Amino acid sequence: MAEDPSNQKNKDLNDKFDDARDKTSMYARYSSIAFQMLGTIGLGVWGGMKLDEWQGNKNPIWTIILSLTSIGASLYLFIKQLPKEP
Repeated sequence: MAEDPSNQKNKDLNDKFDDARDKTSMYARYSSIAFQMLGTIGLGVWGGMKLDEWQGNKNPIWTIILSLTSIGASLYLFIKQLPKEP
């Protein structure tokens, strides 16, 4: 028996919808990771600047230390959130 053309059309539309939903989900996931990285690094830099200001340092030692630490932490969290490949 031949398959009804309208059923094939609906199946194709459902497949396209599922693909679009998967792409949107991945976009939302990675954009949220980007905002998390931005927030982590920004908080580290801000904290370092406040510590340098509080201690009266001429050289921004705490800013450098905390910004590099926050970059490392955000990269660690990014790698941890990547999907596992089988």
